[in-house]
Amino acid sequence: MKKFFVFLLVATTLVSCKESASNKTVKTADIKFTKEGELTLSKADGTTIATLNIEFAETNYERETGLMYRKSMDNNQAMLFIFDSSLPRSFYMRNTYIPLDIIYLDEHKKIVSIQENAQPLNEEGLPSEKPAMYVLEVNAGLTAKWSLEAGDRMTFQKL
Repeated sequence: MKKFFVFLLVATTLVSCKESASNKTVKTADIKFTKEGELTLSKADGTTIATLNIEFAETNYERETGLMYRKSMDNNQAMLFIFDSSLPRSFYMRNTYIPLDIIYLDEHKKIVSIQENAQPLNEEGLPSEKPAMYVLEVNAGLTAKWSLEAGDRMTFQKL
């Protein structure tokens, strides 16, 4: 009889835990863009191409997370990844829902290569053609619209 009551108690507990867990809805907050600086892209001759509001990714966590989980980004917004040194870089689109152009820049802030139209959620590596110290992510299609190419430059300032 005692075993029956223990069994009944355990079964009731398991069922009630399962029911209460399945009734919960997990809500996630949208990640909002936070303007931390301004960035200007220029042709090699100094002609301004575009000026963008940017967020910085400077810590390991920020660089690992990047634009993951975001649903959208305005065309005048971008994320600038800053590394300590110039090395060959490769980015991928894990947990990234926005199609992006990925722009690799050297330590002199000069574009060394561009990966256009990186597809959302694609985990294939998208490498730089040369060592890069900075990586700029913008909405897909903007590099073509701006006729951006290797040799063009950027400047930026933090707020």
